[in-house]
Amino acid sequence: MEKLKKVLYSQKAAPYIFVLPFILSFLIFWIYPLFSTVKMSFQSILPGEVEWVGFTNYEKLLKDTAFHTAILNSFKYMLWTLVLLIPFPMLFACLMDSRLVKMKGFYKALLYLPALTSVVVAGTIFRLMFSELAGSQMNQFLEYFGYAPIKWLKIRSTSYFALLTIACWRWTGVNMLYFLAGLKNIDSGLYEAARIDGANNSDKFFYITLPLLKPTTIYVLTISVYAGLAMFLESFMLWNGNSSPNNIGLTIVGYLYRRGIEKNQLGYASAVGLVLLVIALGINIIQLIMNGAFKKEEK
Repeated sequence: MEKLKKVLYSQKAAPYIFVLPFILSFLIFWIYPLFSTVKMSFQSILPGEVEWVGFTNYEKLLKDTAFHTAILNSFKYMLWTLVLLIPFPMLFACLMDSRLVKMKGFYKALLYLPALTSVVVAGTIFRLMFSELAGSQMNQFLEYFGYAPIKWLKIRSTSYFALLTIACWRWTGVNMLYFLAGLKNIDSGLYEAARIDGANNSDKFFYITLPLLKPTTIYVLTISVYAGLAMFLESFMLWNGNSSPNNIGLTIVGYLYRRGIEKNQLGYASAVGLVLLVIALGINIIQLIMNGAFKKEEK
């Protein structure tokens, strides 16, 4: 017992003891599931029956039109979220950091509040807002401008608009706080020096703010790529299930859920999940290389 206490209280063992919970959780909840998924993707798993099928699941994916639709939908959603949820939160953060906005704490809390709201509740509310009934909020908005009601969630373009509206409502405040944190690390003396040299506000933004916000931008871009490709619950709640007209709301994770949970094809669903992992890693590694994240800093 005394030897154990000496080990636990020794300065050499302390760092390993503090790191141990993370290592165990990483091994149990990430490494082990990953290897299990790789193994399952080469199997046909049915209740009480497991059969090794090699690359059959991956060969089916190449011919699966529903999977191709899910990939296309997820890519479109991801690209639009990158377009909307990086520039605008950055501009909002710059406004919040300036002297133009008063009651900054109130607006920060107001914009961050949607992130604390349950996706189930938010999805249900937005489904009612975008309902095809004439009394829904969006159709009333159209009627105000003299347009006839439309079936928002049965048309591809308007359904994407609904999904992106949820995304912007939910994540604008979060990304804004990331950029605000990045702005706090920029030396205010740089702006003062630029002002003395005759730089205007746009010059300060493009030549000081934007370059020095690059690490924060790379971080937001990285998590946004993953979040866009992994979107599921918003679509599930918007269409009140995993079935949408002509699969216009089907995502890669939604297709994984359909195959693995609804149809009990865990081997095929594992292959879908691994393809998603490879796509997300590939895109993020490419953008990190292009942004110079792996370059060594010159001394």
